[in-house]
Amino acid sequence: MSKRNLTVAAVVLVAGIGGSAVFLAANTHRMASGDRPVWTEAAWPFPIDQWGDGWAFQCKAADCGIDVNLYLRPKIGFCNCQTGVADDEELDRVSDADLVGSESSALGPGRPITVHWMKGRSRGYAVGAPSGKSVLSLAFNNRCDVIVATVVAGDKPVAQEQAVLEFLNGDLVLRWAEAVLGL
Repeated sequence: MSKRNLTVAAVVLVAGIGGSAVFLAANTHRMASGDRPVWTEAAWPFPIDQWGDGWAFQCKAADCGIDVNLYLRPKIGFCNCQTGVADDEELDRVSDADLVGSESSALGPGRPITVHWMKGRSRGYAVGAPSGKSVLSLAFNNRCDVIVATVVAGDKPVAQEQAVLEFLNGDLVLRWAEAVLGL
């Protein structure tokens, strides 16, 4: 294995350990207001791939209107360093829609998003077998590193975009992002 690959693997491992430590400190996160959704940490349900485990959260129907599952993970060094996640083509490339099902197809154009200091995009996708569901994919970057969020929520996960963005812009995700991105 080359020295560069070993260095990248070590950075990903350290980032994952740091991110896990942040999440172990708080399993449940209530937004600032008492009437906001409650997000609870859940087990990562997907097989390990080249990006490793991620972090999963659930918002129950009592808080979000329907059950919402949010899957979040960093992809270190996988983003276009020059432009970031500035267009739908880059979002399609870095998206984790394939975790939920095969052969994803966009449901429409993406939208620009901001998560803390990071810019990115959000877009809905229909995915094929085995789930046959729709997902909302969000990706935002810090230089060459991207954080990818995948939302599964009934037939219209795009309708949950605002609640998800509020959670992503909270203190818990800020501390985690700083840890996994080495800031």
